[in-house]
Order: sequence, then structure tokens, then C-alpha cells
Amino acid sequence: PAINATLAAVGGGGYTLTTHGQSVVSFDSSGKLTATADRSGNTLTITYSGSKRTVRDGPFAETKELVAGFWIWQVKSKQEALEWAKRIPFTDGEEVEIRQVFEAEDFGAEFTPELRQQEARQRAVIEKNKQRAGK
Repeated sequence: PAINATLAAVGGGGYTLTTHGQSVVSFDSSGKLTATADRSGNTLTITYSGSKRTVRDGPFAETKELVAGFWIWQVKSKQEALEWAKRIPFTDGEEVEIRQVFEAEDFGAEFTPELRQQEARQRAVIEKNKQRAGK
């Protein structure tokens, strides 16, 4: 299904991607992810306690909580992601947040040729910054 979104440049050469005011993903000028916000209700958080798995809607309750790592799984549904996440061998109160990651194809006609060109320009800037930094 097509997803309507807005890609906008922000100060300092970064950009944000907003999907109908629901999810916002922000990147700095090097392409580094700097912030995410999901107001769509598509986020799940799983808490692990022994063999018990508790699932709740929404991301972490407090923004000061640390995101220490991530996995990216290509699955067909939120339910399939949940089934995979329930297999994670955490046992001491750890939490996992499930978020949907969008690909260009998910945006359909809304990802216009102009936006594709804008993305290509941003990727070129990112590559130039990497070369300048020696990466």
C-alpha cells in the first residue's frame, strides 16, 4: 500500500521524513539517524521477565531511556515480527520495541521523481561527507 509522506530539508543540511504527521524520522547532514517519533500506534514494546513476555502498545515511556541496539527483520506483518521477537532470550526485564521501517516502494506515487532526485542529492552529500571524514 502507498504511504503518503513528506521529506523536508532542515537546518544544517539534515532532513526529516514525516508520514502524515504520524511518524517522524530525522537525519543529520551525514545521514546519521538523530531522532524518531511514532504517533501512529504502530509501535509495540516487549518486556522480558524470565519466560514471561509482556507486549504493550507504544514506544518506551520516557525519552531518557537508552536505545542500546537494534535488529532489522524483513517480515510480512507486525504479527510475524512479534513472533520472532518473542524468541529473543532476554529474561531480566529487558525491552524490545518493534517499529516498521519503510522502503522507497512503500511510498508509491507519493515518492515523486522530484523527491527521488532530492534523495539522490542527499545521498551524494552523505557520500562526500564520508570521504571527507576518511570513512
